Amino acid sequence: MRLRTGLLYGLFLVSVSYCAQAEESNALTTRSAKAVFADYLEYLTLSNVATQSATDIEKVARWTATKYSEYGFNTQLLENNGMPMLYADYMLAGKNAPTLLFYAHMDGQPVNAELWEQDSPWQPVLKIEENDSWVEKPLSLLDKDYDPNWRIFARSASDDKAPIMMLLAAINSLSTNKVTPSVNIKVLLDSNEEGGSPTLAKVIEKNKAQLSADAVVMLDGPMHPSNASTVVFGHRGATLIKLTVFGPNSDSHSGHFGNYIQNPAFMLSTLLAGMKNENGKVTIPNYYGDAPLSEETKQVLRDIPIDETALLARLGVAKTESVGGNYYESISLPSLNINGLSAASTTAVRTIIPASATASIDIRTTKEAHSSRQVKLLKDYITAKGYHIVDELPSKETRLKHEKLILIEVSSGTAALQTSLDEPVGLWAQNALESVSDEKVVVIPMMGGTVPTAPLVNSIEKPVILIPLVNADNNQHAPNENLRIGNFYSGTNALYQLLTTPYDQ
Repeated sequence: MRLRTGLLYGLFLVSVSYCAQAEESNALTTRSAKAVFADYLEYLTLSNVATQSATDIEKVARWTATKYSEYGFNTQLLENNGMPMLYADYMLAGKNAPTLLFYAHMDGQPVNAELWEQDSPWQPVLKIEENDSWVEKPLSLLDKDYDPNWRIFARSASDDKAPIMMLLAAINSLSTNKVTPSVNIKVLLDSNEEGGSPTLAKVIEKNKAQLSADAVVMLDGPMHPSNASTVVFGHRGATLIKLTVFGPNSDSHSGHFGNYIQNPAFMLSTLLAGMKNENGKVTIPNYYGDAPLSEETKQVLRDIPIDETALLARLGVAKTESVGGNYYESISLPSLNINGLSAASTTAVRTIIPASATASIDIRTTKEAHSSRQVKLLKDYITAKGYHIVDELPSKETRLKHEKLILIEVSSGTAALQTSLDEPVGLWAQNALESVSDEKVVVIPMMGGTVPTAPLVNSIEKPVILIPLVNADNNQHAPNENLRIGNFYSGTNALYQLLTTPYDQ
């Protein structure tokens, strides 16, 4: 009994010591996060839409490089056709310590300012929730104190400028308190991630030796809705496809030719409608594969907490599709989605049979259900429906020879990622993040969205995980994008814990 009591007392002391250390590091990172928050607000004033302005991106890259240098990083702009990427390193752990490469992106999604509930998406606004609505308040309130549930609204407030600045705040906490990190730190900031990272592979290959690391941590994506610390081990890939069905060789009078010639809008609608059943499952044969999810993976997915009633309320819909057993199982499977439909015009109404109808679709892929496989299945399905596939606008001879014509244009896809759940970098991350929130660390085998991990995996040839740090309801890619201020502070603490936790490979 005396031995048992001694052991329990020892465990109690360890627990108390651990809690004290966690509280101390949280206090340190809170001060650093507050010091860097003004830089974050200035960062949000910089327009960063790479698909619209290379000049803006260069300004953002230079601003970021200057700021990272101020906080002790060695920095270098990596040449990239006028839109430089940023490399930075903080190699104070010693040459024998492991090196981690952190990836994030400086660019943001395009904006339609008219849809934002503020004067400009490029001027950050503080809002406080009052009576179930967000009310604008002066930023000067932050000079005194802050409520973690207050929010900053601006483009890229969460995706991805917040993690970029959280990392600076974590480094500031290390240097201010003279703490040596447990790992060497390298950073790669992409300049055109929202444009599909078309040059990322080239930039990485050109700077391969400089970017070498023992593992890659991507700071992107939303946290679990509970706001508990989250570690993500994979994501679905994405392939964009455009389908164009052809009718008459020019728009034709619906009175003279209705009931006589086929309408491509109806043809395309029928084709698309047949690709899914009433439960939302894709009907293309073998689309999901024979055994798309192992029982082990299904169990991990079932263990992820999710309030689907609250999720449906946030989305404003009454019913889900019945593809997977729950939300996380559904987004771990390959999908087929319509992004847009067009045929003639719905604004200037003309009584015509349109010459063509077009659909933009995306296929979300997995490691097994990869892009080439899914595209082939789609083409086989379309052919089985009686369509002749062309690779350019059909000639007169082709039109007269085939009853159903379709042009299929496939954009190069981004591959899926699936890192093993027992990979050391993932276990290290879970261990480091245990003290950041009261909730258990949430492990997500695969998130539904897509990020450009393929160039990192292929060139650096090391495991990749994702550690999201921003609130799940951040309106990412949409009007009124925002960051919960408490996440800036908890994210800074999370990164501090990661950088000071020993990583055993």
